Parts: sequence; structure tokens; C-alpha cells
Amino acid sequence: MNKKSITTKKAPSAIGPYSQAISTGNLVFISGQLPIDPTTGKLIDDTISARTHQVLHNLKAIAKEAGGDLSGIVKTTIFLTDLAVFREVNEVYAGYFPATPPARSTVQVAALPLGSNIEIEAILLIS
Repeated sequence: MNKKSITTKKAPSAIGPYSQAISTGNLVFISGQLPIDPTTGKLIDDTISARTHQVLHNLKAIAKEAGGDLSGIVKTTIFLTDLAVFREVNEVYAGYFPATPPARSTVQVAALPLGSNIEIEAILLIS
């Protein structure tokens, strides 16, 4: 199977040696997204709700570049530095996946790149 790198300027550039996403067959593996504003390249300094919106906008932009949309996401993993914000993250997240939400794991981690408190990765199925 061939793999193809997916890149868009509508989502933040990778901050390390990895691709924004890789497609292989009808699956797209979207790398963990931080709440970085793609126009400034900076982590947004705002509430966890605003940061969650930014992360999901970044995921949406990459999904679109790959030829899909959020409704095709079949699995996400949410990384939080503090599970105390789980409720707020969940409220925002639910708005992006109103019908048949993807399978999901949410874990608390000690730290995330750039001092972020949230990161979300996803697997997208392209029809």
C-alpha cells in the first residue's frame, strides 16, 4: 500500500519531523493537533473551550485537505494535562460530532508540546 503526506496551510505546520496527516488506502491518520492558530503559528492563549475549538478547526482543515470531513472521523484520542477540564472539552467536542460520534479515548498526560493543555489526534475514513 502507498502512503501519501497530507499538508494544508489552513492548519498549523508540524512542529517536528512528522506529517500533518498520512493517507493510505481509504484511511487518513491525522497527527495530534494543538490549539495553534495557523495564521500566526502561535499557541492560542485562551480558555480550554476556545483551545478545543481551535484544535477541532485544525482537524477539520486537514480532513478537508484529505478529501473528507469531520463526519468521516472514526477514532479520536484526546490528550489533556488535567482531566478536571474534561466536561468543558466534552461540551465543545460534542458540537463537532452531533451524529454518530467517533470512537474515542481521553487520557491525562504529564505534559504536551509548547505547554499546551490539550491535543487531539484522529483517524479519518474517506469514502
